[in-house]
This record gives sequence, C-alpha cells and structure tokens, in this order.
Amino acid sequence: MADRVRVAMVTGGGSGIGRAVSLALAEDGFSVVIAGRRGTLLEETAQLASTARDRVLPVVADVTQPDSVKSLFARTKETFGRLDVLFNNAGVTAPAMPLEEITFEQWNAVVDTNLTGAFLCTQEALKLMKSQEPRGGRIINNGSISAYSPRPNSAPYTATKHAVLGLTKATSLDGRNFDVACGQIDIGNAATEMTEGLARGAQQPSGAVLPEPRIDVHHVARAVLYMAKLPLDANVQYMTVMATRMPFIGRG
Repeated sequence: MADRVRVAMVTGGGSGIGRAVSLALAEDGFSVVIAGRRGTLLEETAQLASTARDRVLPVVADVTQPDSVKSLFARTKETFGRLDVLFNNAGVTAPAMPLEEITFEQWNAVVDTNLTGAFLCTQEALKLMKSQEPRGGRIINNGSISAYSPRPNSAPYTATKHAVLGLTKATSLDGRNFDVACGQIDIGNAATEMTEGLARGAQQPSGAVLPEPRIDVHHVARAVLYMAKLPLDANVQYMTVMATRMPFIGRG
C-alpha cells in the first residue's frame, strides 16, 4: 500500500466535517473524491487543497438517488482505478420539535440522506472494494453521540443515527471475509455551521436551554485520518470525539 497513492471518498465534502476531513486526507497524500450536492462548495474545498489540488476530484452527487451514487462510484473508478476509504459523512437534521409534530416530508428528508444515502454508498463501495486488486478497503461511517443518547425533540436524527450504528455492524460483518473493514466515528459538538445553534443555547432534558461547548473540527479530521490510515488487519470499530464538557454521559 505504501507504494501507491491511496484513494478516499468523502460524501458531504463541501463544508464542515466533510471539508476538514477531505483536506486532511489530501494533505496526507490521499487522492480524494469530494462528493456533495453543491458544486460551488465542492470547488471551494478543492481549491483549499492547494498543493494537493491535482489529487482532488469534486463530483456533484446526491446520495439519496441510486443512479447518482452509481455514477459517483463509476467516476471514481474511471479516474483513480480503485477506492481504499469511504467516509460516509453526508447528513442533515430536522428542526427541533416534538415527535408528534414532525411532518412526513421532514422525516423522509433525514432518513433519505442519513440512512439511505449511507446504505447506497456502502453498497457501491463494497462492490468496488471486493472486485479491485489488491482487494479490500475501509468504510468509516459518521455516526453521532445521538447514535447512543438522544437530544430532546430530535426523533428523525436520533433514529437514523441509531440505524447507522446497525449499518456499521452489518457492514463490518459482511465485509470481514473480503478484507473490507468498517468503523464508526461518533462526534459530539464539532464547531461547524450545523452546530452553531448549540453554542447559542440548546434545550436540555430538564427543559433548560443552555449553551454547549464545541471543539475545533480539525480534531475530528485528525481522528478520521487515523482510522483511514490503519492497515486492513486493524480497525477502530467505534470512536467518540467530543467536547469534554458537553452533556452526553447522563444527559438523558
């Protein structure tokens, strides 16, 4: 593996965690496919790679659409010949509200991206990783602390992240005999656009609204990079990276 450039794909790579991870991978020598729905943001991420720009491929893709996902992986194979690491990062959330007030459309939007999107990308990654030479690769799922402990009024997000944990386990088992490793990183309050509201104040199980601490997103990027660089005979099954003082342990 040291004799060739490894290839990684990051979904939701145009901003936030996806952007930070894409840049960390590129700076470490990976060729990186950056996928997302907003082409302008993907190009911005690619330009930030500076000296590694020639190893970064931005691809507009919608992980909720099977044909778009198939095209994304075909483009990856055509350009780089293989895939060594998939970071299933694309994710959305719904407005905080009581479970009984969530609309069908809001529920579906979260499920389609967070769960179905990860499933579709995992399917295509497994097909490619099982057929390439040398065989195998690694899939890293962006879970969440909500994969274990919910926030108030977050049923769609919580349900999908619990499901991603199940997908991680199933992928680990089904990929084991084909040299495909799968692990999950559960992130608590990375400082991105998605968590800006938490810094201003988030509802706690007690009903109080309190600001929550956040951590620099580059801590997350370094953690994903560590997972990505492991040899295939070693795996981080689960990793939690979080703000030390954020409510998690005992937050229910």
